[in-house]
Amino acid sequence: MAQIARSSKQLGNLIQRARRQKGLTQTELAGLSGLRQELISKIEGGKDGTKLSSIYALFAALDLELLVDNRSRGPAAGIEDIF
Repeated sequence: MAQIARSSKQLGNLIQRARRQKGLTQTELAGLSGLRQELISKIEGGKDGTKLSSIYALFAALDLELLVDNRSRGPAAGIEDIF
């Protein structure tokens, strides 16, 4: 199911949710993605300044892809608001 992320916080929440659905710890995801666990924690926490190459590495490890589309007119409900 496609999810909208319009902020670092929303993207971090989506990555964290995908990781948990796969039953992975941050340390296990770090091993799969080639990133440090500390960086994964920062990304999931919504910290700004993450390199796109790090996001792509996480997406590959989680079997996710990035889709670019025209922005919808309504506000994006935060993933934290859905659950």
